[in-house]
Amino acid sequence: MNTILIIANVLVLFTFIIHTFGGDGSYRKIEPKPDSPKRLRIFWTMGRGAFHIVSIDFLFATIGLALINFTDYFEEPRLLLYLLALYFLGYGIAFLFTLIISKKFSNIYLKMWQWLLMLVIAGLIYWGNSIL
Repeated sequence: MNTILIIANVLVLFTFIIHTFGGDGSYRKIEPKPDSPKRLRIFWTMGRGAFHIVSIDFLFATIGLALINFTDYFEEPRLLLYLLALYFLGYGIAFLFTLIISKKFSNIYLKMWQWLLMLVIAGLIYWGNSIL
């Protein structure tokens, strides 16, 4: 049993739950009014759909890590773990880059800390995989 990978698994599970339910609640707060231009409602709905595509990514990563942590489903999980680490690294870099190119507000990098969470998860998976 690899404690580091289990910690990563739990973090991804919590990320899935908070992103899916808490994040959607926050996203609904900015929903355009019914009488808003159709274009705004389409953009908002498209954004909400993309938001939940990420939710499914977190769900599948949770399932994949759980299969690695608690079963022998994969004969050689190391490549999958490296890919998951790279995947979360990419998420972290993409989110950080989005903050860099966006209009700034005070403490933007601390208030929108999701980039750091993705990097921590990537690091945990990479570290956990190195001691398999």
